[in-house]
Amino acid sequence: MTENYTDINAKTVDGWVKEGWQWGVPMTHETFIAAQNGDWQMLLTPTKSVPRDWFLDDFHGKKVFGLAAGGGQQMPLLTALGAECTVLDYSPAQLESERKVAERENYDITIIRGDMTKPLPFADNTFDFIVHPVSNCYVEEVEPIWKECYRILKPGGRLIAGLDNGINYIVSDDEHQIVNSLPYNPLKQPELMASLDIADSGIQFSHTIEEQIRGQLKAGFTLVDVYEDTNGEGYLHELNIPSFWATQSVK
Repeated sequence: MTENYTDINAKTVDGWVKEGWQWGVPMTHETFIAAQNGDWQMLLTPTKSVPRDWFLDDFHGKKVFGLAAGGGQQMPLLTALGAECTVLDYSPAQLESERKVAERENYDITIIRGDMTKPLPFADNTFDFIVHPVSNCYVEEVEPIWKECYRILKPGGRLIAGLDNGINYIVSDDEHQIVNSLPYNPLKQPELMASLDIADSGIQFSHTIEEQIRGQLKAGFTLVDVYEDTNGEGYLHELNIPSFWATQSVK
């Protein structure tokens, strides 16, 4: 494979957005206005809303960073609540959604195309709040990401993150059989890589609780709260088997 896997994944996500992917549908004008009026909710995982007490009491004047959070969903919401938002994503289509919402609603946002496997382009202690929807399943190593999040957050700043727990990677397409072992890493499993339709799935990775949650703790975070969520559809969802976590952590 000559092309970097993160470049492949950016193209894959662009394709999903064109097909109407849930996480690529930007916020409507009506939803933006409702958020300004106090009627809002945020998703980090498919079905469960983030608890209100995970958010700051007042976002006015606060600096918010959306890590791999393009798509015009979380950042418009927090802008409507008064935050000064910056978003980084590697998918041009996801960033275009951010631009469209900002232009429609006439607000400023800093939009950066960047690969989250690289050091983040910000000074230490820059942000008050970080939003990280489910997305680190598209990168091989997550612990460096937690270290970077800790570095760029101000003391007392919060990180809220959606995390894949790995269950989706062990099952067949219809989710009725266990067909793969963990960890799921196509870069280290040639037979798995050969079986992928990369244009359809990209190159994804399972991550352990040690990587996802202990990784945050090792970076210096204090874990404050956590919840589980399902896929929102499919056989695992019908059986109420959680496939995602969400965490709230504080520097």
